[in-house]
Amino acid sequence: MSTNKLARGSSFGRTVTRLVAAVLGVIVVTLAIPATASAQPVPTVPGLPGVPLPTIPGVFTPAPAPPVEPSTPEPAPEPPKPVEPAPPVATTTGWVALADDATHQLTVWQDGKVVRTMPISMGSNDHPTPNGTYYTKEKYRDMYMDSSTYGVPVDSPEGYRTYVEYAVRMSWDGIFVHGAPWSVEQQGNTNVSHGCINLSPENAKFVYENFPEGTPIVVQGTIGGQYVPGS
Repeated sequence: MSTNKLARGSSFGRTVTRLVAAVLGVIVVTLAIPATASAQPVPTVPGLPGVPLPTIPGVFTPAPAPPVEPSTPEPAPEPPKPVEPAPPVATTTGWVALADDATHQLTVWQDGKVVRTMPISMGSNDHPTPNGTYYTKEKYRDMYMDSSTYGVPVDSPEGYRTYVEYAVRMSWDGIFVHGAPWSVEQQGNTNVSHGCINLSPENAKFVYENFPEGTPIVVQGTIGGQYVPGS
């Protein structure tokens, strides 16, 4: 009986010794880690705080991953602008122009594409520009326009003799498209000419340099009645 008691006592003592050693080991490791480790926050889920990851000397610790920035979607491309069709008139030059009294604009097409839109001033209510299709004729880099050429004396209240640049004849009765720096403020909003199409000097130069002879210019929307081709 005493022998069994001694055996049991010896076994119990060894068990207690092992437990004490294990507890001491845990305490030592627990005390050592805070002294040797440094915590680095590691992001886990975008938008949430990172989780500290300790680093221990002699043990490889992966570098924290960079934060993931939310991607910005690319803006949708703008839809193509509708193509404004040119007036349905015959052209042998590839060029067509439309002088629209409703907008006071001269729109120019080349090979079916709009290449320029320019503010204009056409004939006033006393001298309206007739509607219809004109075909350009000769050009003048500069010239004097004289009211006596169509029967109005220069010295009369309605008479004039004016120097102009970049003049392109539209009709044989004196209608031109030409530069008119004196009416730039009215171009695009009011008709003030004696029947010609007034443009700024820059825009008149464009017409002068680009419109081949025989280019159609369509006038629409005026109170001037209908132009008779060949006049």
